[in-house]
Amino acid sequence: MEIKDALLQKLQSLLIIFFAVIGFTACITHKKIQASPTHAAADIQQTIITQTADPLDSLLNNPALKGAQAGICIAPADSGNYWLQYQADKYFIPASNMKLFTCYAAMQYLGDSLTALRYVDKGNGTVEVEPNGDPSFLVSDFAVQPVFQFLQQQKNILITTANWKDEPLGAGWAWDDYTEDYMAERSAMPVYGNVAKFTYGGVMPACFENKINNPYQIRSRFYAIKRGIGNNNFEMIPSGREIKSIQVPFFTAQNGLLAQLLTDTLHVPVSESNFTLNRLLPDVQRIHSQPTDSLLKIMMHRSDNFFAEQSLLMVSNELLGEMNDKKIINHLLQTDFANLPQKPKWVDGSGLSRYNLVTPADLVTVLQKMKSSFGMARLSAILPSANAGTLSGYYKPFAGNLLAKTGTLSNHVSISGYVTTASGKPIVFSVLVNNHVSSAAAVRRAVESYLTAYIRSH
Repeated sequence: MEIKDALLQKLQSLLIIFFAVIGFTACITHKKIQASPTHAAADIQQTIITQTADPLDSLLNNPALKGAQAGICIAPADSGNYWLQYQADKYFIPASNMKLFTCYAAMQYLGDSLTALRYVDKGNGTVEVEPNGDPSFLVSDFAVQPVFQFLQQQKNILITTANWKDEPLGAGWAWDDYTEDYMAERSAMPVYGNVAKFTYGGVMPACFENKINNPYQIRSRFYAIKRGIGNNNFEMIPSGREIKSIQVPFFTAQNGLLAQLLTDTLHVPVSESNFTLNRLLPDVQRIHSQPTDSLLKIMMHRSDNFFAEQSLLMVSNELLGEMNDKKIINHLLQTDFANLPQKPKWVDGSGLSRYNLVTPADLVTVLQKMKSSFGMARLSAILPSANAGTLSGYYKPFAGNLLAKTGTLSNHVSISGYVTTASGKPIVFSVLVNNHVSSAAAVRRAVESYLTAYIRSH
């Protein structure tokens, strides 16, 4: 017992000395801070900064991303080692970020202006025409219509679609979106953007007026439109709200539809044939429609799926002599995109398909390739900038600095682009978020906060 009591007394003494030293140190520290209030504020501020969560942690722990998967890659705009990688080699559904692949291909292979069609003059006002998939024909975005002016001057038009080797709808597209205007069908020669526009009193193209099964109240209160699957039978559906106009994709594979649309519009006889135009013959001529970049700017600013799909098909027709998205994608993956870090699963031109799979590192490499191939001046005229296009309301402090392509599908959000950091370093970035269950807007804001913090801290 005496030994135990002695040990306890020594332990108590040591504890007293220990706490006395701590108290003395704390007292000195406290007095030092009190003696220099300015220094104290700086110390406290530094402590707060040190203890603040890393921007990446803040993003990953954001409630908007609860249960979601994210991938991030940031690198110098030209080349070099990655600055940041978080699941950068993992595959994600990129949504409309897939348009960056299509945009590169179009910039590389479609030339300064779009080839709308090739033709041979057979004499006596008759021309044989092979379309090139140009989506700008009779679309309101383009006031000048060289193709319309040329064709209207002819007396007889023979048109072939033998070079069309694809399907109207892409692989992996949501079938029940077939009446949505963002999913217009693809074709060899689009007319009016392959959509029928219903307004008070009628429909354009007018040939569909006799395809309306139940045209009640067409001249008064408006309606919703239902179109049959695999046909052009339209039905007016009662709506709880007044709609002055609505666009519905029409069924492009209707027998003889292209000839009918062109005949009604041009007031020139048009007939479809199955001849093959030998484009190597010296008498084959071209009609150009729009400056290529004017189409691409619209495609990227409003994320136009139809323009993207047709742009890829135009590239296919130029390089392979036929419109086939599978063949041109395989060709591009074996040539222009052969050196991507991971081989993408690429199935369409727009990103509508959920079969598309790509990594953040792939998208960063594509962005670097676009910069080195075309330069930032041309890219700045095509890609949306901060607070413009699909970026409207986002990244306002970086107006004139940040250029990016967004992407959105249900439960998937993405953004990839260019920006110069606070220290003046140009970088490329890609942030892909998949399988979120919160609102897309909440995810976009979370990503915006992350990128803003990263740009300002570098």
